[in-house]
Amino acid sequence: MEKRTQAQISLDDLTTGQRARVTKINAKGPFKKRLLEMGFVQGSIVEVIKYAPLKDPVEYLVKGYHVSLRHEEAQKILVEKVDH
Repeated sequence: MEKRTQAQISLDDLTTGQRARVTKINAKGPFKKRLLEMGFVQGSIVEVIKYAPLKDPVEYLVKGYHVSLRHEEAQKILVEKVDH
């Protein structure tokens, strides 16, 4: 597992309404490619829209698109919180 800076957290650590900037994708192969194609590229701003009734998956807004990710998928995306 890669070390994180103090400011880095996983996308999964955010709560509804919080925004963050993507700093790193800790995935490989086809899954990493899929995340990049969905807009989770370094520097992108991501906002947590809402959690599903059973808390999984979570809906995010990235580059104008609504994307749902499961918790284990969101844990692979490192972010830094940003102000609204």
